[in-house]
Amino acid sequence: MNGNQIVAKILRLEGVEWMTAYPEQKLIDAAAKEGIRPIITRQERAGVNMADGFSRIRRGRQIGVFTAQRGPGAENAFGGVAQAYADSVPMLFLPGGAPRDRVRVHPGFDSIDHYKGITKFSGHLNMVERIQEIMRYAFTQLKHGRPGPVMLEIPDDVGQEEIPDNDFNYKPVNVRLSEASTEDVRDLVTALLQADMPIINAGQGILYAEATDELVEFAELTKIPVLTTLAGKSSFPENHSLSLGTGASSTTLMVTRYLEKTDFCLGIGTSFTISGFNAPMPTGVGLAQVTNCPEDLNKDYRIDHGAIGDAKLVLRQMIDEVKSQLGAEGRSDEKGIARDIASIREKFMTEWNPRLNSSEVPISPYRVFTELATAVDVNNTIITHDSGYPRDQLVPFWQTESPGGYIGWGKSTQLGYGLGLALGAKLAAPDKTVVNVMGDAAFGMAGLDIETAARNDIGTLTVILNNGVMTHYSSHMPYATKHYQSNEFTGEYANVSAGLGAFAQRVTAPDQIGPSIKKALEATQAGQPAVIEMITKEEETVSKYEDVSLY
Repeated sequence: MNGNQIVAKILRLEGVEWMTAYPEQKLIDAAAKEGIRPIITRQERAGVNMADGFSRIRRGRQIGVFTAQRGPGAENAFGGVAQAYADSVPMLFLPGGAPRDRVRVHPGFDSIDHYKGITKFSGHLNMVERIQEIMRYAFTQLKHGRPGPVMLEIPDDVGQEEIPDNDFNYKPVNVRLSEASTEDVRDLVTALLQADMPIINAGQGILYAEATDELVEFAELTKIPVLTTLAGKSSFPENHSLSLGTGASSTTLMVTRYLEKTDFCLGIGTSFTISGFNAPMPTGVGLAQVTNCPEDLNKDYRIDHGAIGDAKLVLRQMIDEVKSQLGAEGRSDEKGIARDIASIREKFMTEWNPRLNSSEVPISPYRVFTELATAVDVNNTIITHDSGYPRDQLVPFWQTESPGGYIGWGKSTQLGYGLGLALGAKLAAPDKTVVNVMGDAAFGMAGLDIETAARNDIGTLTVILNNGVMTHYSSHMPYATKHYQSNEFTGEYANVSAGLGAFAQRVTAPDQIGPSIKKALEATQAGQPAVIEMITKEEETVSKYEDVSLY
């Protein structure tokens, strides 16, 4: 068997059922012969994004894979892999490569060196005899430690070289997990229970560890409120009485108020990175961190207590330690935390209800979210967003109920990312309703892959918030806006989407939203992608942190 056949057999043994590709690579046919379905996208970045979304929903238990031709294919995929790296997503990129005697010869694109900065591991299959060894190492990197993309280049000549069939003896990589030091767990829990007003900051490590049940049990046992990061949104049910919501570039009043009053914050499955997409930790409070990435300890904040291990296993240790110190019932809510959170939430929703139920024309994007949440079964829905205002407006008000019900992303903010994520998520969870919310600018970056969804019967719902402008960009370029309308876009995106094979409607009034979503969902259930173009107002108001002297 040749090198491409070896790679294809390994992918199949590692549970790969499909892979995205564009436009040509010898691996495509080899993989198809192994029963791996090829999905050809309209451009490379969408293929990477689909692999990314699949890995997220499958929690890295199965890995999304994208392959592309050498040179331009590897060049065009760069942005998608960079986004996966920023959001710590395990996905495998397998570009073609120049024959070994043409490596590093100008003007060829050197994938190995260029991808080193945006991958967890960047290498190439330099000998057909080493493919099994190198692939085993690649999957070990994909399944352990901090999640992240891996790039392996397949040189054209190595892909065609052969080994005897009986030399193939690959075994899939097993996942190894570890608990934390019992002393670290004891000290962390002791400090947490001694705090007057502790909070928990839950990240996407909870999702990858599938530790939501343990997190809920721990929060209820200790009566500690929980906020999530943007990437960790849905790791704790936001309809729970101890949920504060998500702390991101936009947030809830509950998060703001508890960041004001907390004296101890426990981060679980989060890097505690200082970023505009993460809740800023207040100064002068105790910090503890549970992570499987030791390099995150003391990276941006001084950590007083730490425990290194898998979030699910460490939470179980912490539950046992709380029971050891307080008894099986834990502690009572004598401070009325749940009642206080409910009171703040009521105030928050009262403030925002006029927007969430607005009858304005053009339509308020907040009204779109209200109608969408009413039309779908939130517990059986996966929703994501695009960069900018669709994200900032949606995050505080979409109340997640189940793990993975929301794909939150930030760090890097490439327009058009959400569509590929949604397509990959639908392939990972075909029985779920999958929704992507994007602006008109984002549609311009990625919209042609609506045709990919139509051609492959991937029934997702895309909601386009079309306000005809790049929201708030007039303040960035006031002269250009005034004299050249540089912030404006035009287009009839429902018509474009219909031409690409989608069920498509254009909505101009609030009373049309609900019926339109209902028809769109019927189309998606039949495997047809649906696109609803909502003609909305330019809405610059978002729920930001109040000035509470954070940092």
